[in-house]
Amino acid sequence: MILTRNFEMKVDSSRFGPFTFSIGLEASAPVMLLQRLADAQARFSSSPLSQVASRLEQEVLASSIFSTNSIEGGTLSEEETKDALDADPKDVEAQEQRRVVNIKRAYDLAQNLAQDFAWRLSVDFMTQIHAAVTDGISHPYNRPGLIRNNPKNIVTRVGDTAHGGIYKPPQYEGDIWLLLDRLVAWHNELVDAGMPAPIRAPLVHYYFELIHPFWDGNGRVGRVLEASVLHHAGFRFAPFAVARYYLEYIDRYFTLFNLCRKQAEKKEPHPNAPFVIFHLEGMLSAINRLHDRVNVMVGELLFETRLKRLRDAKEINIRQYAIVAQLMERRKSIRMDELRRAPWLEALYVKLGDKTKQRDLSRLRELKLLIVDDKGNVRPGAE
Repeated sequence: MILTRNFEMKVDSSRFGPFTFSIGLEASAPVMLLQRLADAQARFSSSPLSQVASRLEQEVLASSIFSTNSIEGGTLSEEETKDALDADPKDVEAQEQRRVVNIKRAYDLAQNLAQDFAWRLSVDFMTQIHAAVTDGISHPYNRPGLIRNNPKNIVTRVGDTAHGGIYKPPQYEGDIWLLLDRLVAWHNELVDAGMPAPIRAPLVHYYFELIHPFWDGNGRVGRVLEASVLHHAGFRFAPFAVARYYLEYIDRYFTLFNLCRKQAEKKEPHPNAPFVIFHLEGMLSAINRLHDRVNVMVGELLFETRLKRLRDAKEINIRQYAIVAQLMERRKSIRMDELRRAPWLEALYVKLGDKTKQRDLSRLRELKLLIVDDKGNVRPGAE
């Protein structure tokens, strides 16, 4: 079994000292999760994705960009993130919006390149992603696409005591280039040996963050690299959607980098297991959520088709159609008393009596186009 090999690669850097790449994982630890992940991926891939792929992609994009940006201290809400993505990139000037647009550009670049069968992780790919992520973002030292080289009076440190400690990554540009080159070579060895992408991806992410090659944007770049490895292996949507899981468990996410690093320093036998298992759990969660979301979307699509068919057959009138369409666009329930007072609903019946309104609503409930729960909350129905 491939997981029984540790694939250890030791590197002696000029100033940083020894650095070791390894799987750092007990062979049996991820087996069950890998199988569950494969089953979930097969189930997700067999779902009717083609009917809702475009809409799902837009949802995942906005959620993922909001999440990966928020992990690094981005201040935009998810709704503001969507607005920034909808804007013309040429019109985006504010730094927070620029961060969002840049991540989208990095995602597009990563997916376009990684979908090529011949694609391999490279240092050039890393610098391209970094250039996209940090383009136009003000920083006293960072230059898009350029490796960090610390002057003697400026020391880069990563982490904080609340998440397990502060770490001093390589400071010298020559060491950083060497370690990135060795990371690529080590990953290529894993690819050639047939190591599963869900094991390789988090390890690339983890070691990239330990090297911390840029002045700014390392976290965002690292997550794109992780996603690229998975995307190249055939995973759709989930490689970027897993950022939501990282955000939800952000303290654990940050703490695990330090935990694994310290376990390696203590020469513990399986130092990287916590982060790899965490990633696998995140991928499994992301795929299951995506599968559930596809089912909901397909249900909504069938419901919309039924609604239009009833309208075209004149089994419901245009007012009734408008009511359900408005509530579907709202995407959350509304109390019946609030619905009755809604200005848009009043406008539909400005020349009609309250009895007509009541009759229309009753008919929608009769057809199960509107559902009212025990608390008086109204939502669009289902077929």
